[in-house]
Amino acid sequence: MTENPSPDEAVRATTLTRGDVEAIAMRQTPGSLIDCEFDDVDLSDLDLAGWAFVRCSFRRAKFSRTRLEGTKWQSCRGAFSVFQAADLTDAVFGGSDFNNAVFRRSTLTMVKFQACKLTGADMSDAMTMGAVFSETLMVNVKLHGHSFRKQALRKVDFSQADLYKCDFRETVFEDCSLRETQIEGCRFEESDLRDVDLGGLRLVNAALFRGAIISKAQAAQLLEEFKLIVR
Repeated sequence: MTENPSPDEAVRATTLTRGDVEAIAMRQTPGSLIDCEFDDVDLSDLDLAGWAFVRCSFRRAKFSRTRLEGTKWQSCRGAFSVFQAADLTDAVFGGSDFNNAVFRRSTLTMVKFQACKLTGADMSDAMTMGAVFSETLMVNVKLHGHSFRKQALRKVDFSQADLYKCDFRETVFEDCSLRETQIEGCRFEESDLRDVDLGGLRLVNAALFRGAIISKAQAAQLLEEFKLIVR
């Protein structure tokens, strides 16, 4: 892959159209864009593999079927952006806000989200093998069948998320939340949940935590939520 361009080759502080992006792609590959705005721009079906975006705005932008392998997204804003069927293999998102973004049927293999906001994002039917989430808000996210097995999850908030059939076996949670999360079909055997907010857990889901480690305080909280009487 071609190395990233030097800072003096970067396009800075401007509003760009699809035609502008295509012109940059013709001139340099990959492109490097800093403080640029793409709000409402349709960038579907383009090849932007390896590009770097710093403090850029992508509100309601479209990346459907776009090639975005190895891209870097630092301090970007992309509320309601659409990455449907895009290829984000090995992409890195840092300190970025992509709330309510759509990643349906996208390839998120080995993608990394660090200190991001993904509230309300839809990752259903996405390929997520090896994806890593750290210090990230995933409130109300839709993420089915992802394997977190043996990972160390730090400051990940899954409150009210739909995590159907996700695998948390042998996972260690640090300062995380599963409050009112949909966990049907999930697996938690040998996971360490002592630093997790388990508020709103329903009795019907209690069996999913068989073999998991919880604290005495959490056990007392769960007994109270289940309205069980211990004598």
